[in-house]
Amino acid sequence: MSIPRSVAEVIREHVTLEIEGIDRMYLNVYVPQLQRESGVTSFFRFHRGHPFASSVRMDPISKAFVEGMEKFAKLQKIPVVLFKKGERKDDIAGEHLRKFQGQEGMLFMGKAQEKTPVIRTERRRTDQTGATYPWLVRSTAMVNHF
Repeated sequence: MSIPRSVAEVIREHVTLEIEGIDRMYLNVYVPQLQRESGVTSFFRFHRGHPFASSVRMDPISKAFVEGMEKFAKLQKIPVVLFKKGERKDDIAGEHLRKFQGQEGMLFMGKAQEKTPVIRTERRRTDQTGATYPWLVRSTAMVNHF
């Protein structure tokens, strides 16, 4: 009969070299309240001071974020790589790594369009008056991911 061993025990006996480093970094910001229609409404009404919520109001925020990312890359002289559908990101990273001269640093900033859940505004109409009003709904969209 053999005694079960943990993965850590097996690795400890066989690892001869340790390297500390970040191969790639992903930063996902998750704000649970903004994953619900009521949270998005509260964000625009109470945090941003708008009388009603609309996905149109998100456009300037998104554009400012993209502008900030691109400005950072330009100031730091970091290439921005636009990934195309079907491209292997590891192969592209390998090409940049072969050309990299520094001891440490950022090889590139990747940018890819991916399908993601979003909350959109849909225009609805009241039966009584025919007036329109915005209504938040869950949807999906192709969004730039950095």
